[in-house]
Amino acid sequence: MSDQRLPAVQAINQLDFMSHSPAQTERVGQRLGEQLQPGDLVLLIGTFGVGKTHLVKGLARGLGADDLVTSPSFVLVNEYRAGPQHQAMPIYHVDLYRLAETAELATLGLEELWAGDGICLIEWPERVAQSLPAEHLAIHIQHLSETKRRMRLAPHGPRYVSLVGTFKGTTFG
Repeated sequence: MSDQRLPAVQAINQLDFMSHSPAQTERVGQRLGEQLQPGDLVLLIGTFGVGKTHLVKGLARGLGADDLVTSPSFVLVNEYRAGPQHQAMPIYHVDLYRLAETAELATLGLEELWAGDGICLIEWPERVAQSLPAEHLAIHIQHLSETKRRMRLAPHGPRYVSLVGTFKGTTFG
């Protein structure tokens, strides 16, 4: 497979910050999860062990989910349920690392997940970059040390620019 890149976003709308522990990454996810709405698509970009699943745990908690959040590496998609304050909408946690070829994408029904009535969170979205909607929130996580991570929220489209602005205001003041 060729090296697919996700589209660039204007730096002015991006939000960069540090997370100093897995617990802090989960708290960041929780704050962001509280802002998510049905139909939102969040792309999680980073290497193995960088904290993508910790972030998803927080996102799910922010949506009121009581489910045990685990990496869907071997099943490709895990589904959780948001809490009653979010009408128990589905939360789809997708891991595309083991996607062998783009043709498998059709059998997953991925388009139905991100175009549906829930939240779609995708790890390793680079594998299907050419198929992704133009509007989404990309979260880049970079390993800096054993516990320290650089996180960049890169909004693509007006909904996600607004989301990042709200998140920034409620989280950082």
